[in-house]
Amino acid sequence: MLLSLVELIVMLNPFALFLYLDPIRKELNHKQFITVILKASLISLVICYLFFFSGEFLFKRVFMIDFESFRIFGGIIIFSFAYFYIVKGQKALIMMKENLDDLASEIALPFMVGAGTISLSILTSYRHSRLTGIVTLLLAFAINFLAIYLLKIFRDSLEGKRLKTAYDKNMEVLMRLNGFFIGAIGVNMILTGIKNIFGIG
Repeated sequence: MLLSLVELIVMLNPFALFLYLDPIRKELNHKQFITVILKASLISLVICYLFFFSGEFLFKRVFMIDFESFRIFGGIIIFSFAYFYIVKGQKALIMMKENLDDLASEIALPFMVGAGTISLSILTSYRHSRLTGIVTLLLAFAINFLAIYLLKIFRDSLEGKRLKTAYDKNMEVLMRLNGFFIGAIGVNMILTGIKNIFGIG
């Protein structure tokens, strides 16, 4: 359970998400910002639960796909995310919307829920019982929300533009470092899928 929890938190990447939300942080007050993030987290959690409960049915009954094939493909996608984090430090900007519900949906997809988190959600359903999986996903999104909340509180407490700029730059460094862990998760998924297909180990 701990391994799955850590993988999900690393994939959610609260440091990167905090940087992506910079345009929104500047436009919304504290209460609005936290409300939007909470709604985005709930939307993302529901989507992950959907794949957690229906993943096996979709693969085996609907698409007739071997799960190991999805595991390998998911690992490749996750590895590509790590490449952008580490090499390019790429930021995708989220544009402000008048409707905060629409804004929450835009944050949820694809910034919180993407190929990586969906892959790990389905993988969690194979690794754990339903109760353990439900708790793992809930804890992952709760910790991610709490991390963003605390990062916001700490940044707001800083005085002066210079300190806030230095803080944002350190967040960028953490985002790149987090990319190494994401890449390791992707490679591990690829290797596990290959081993299971060929019955190695």
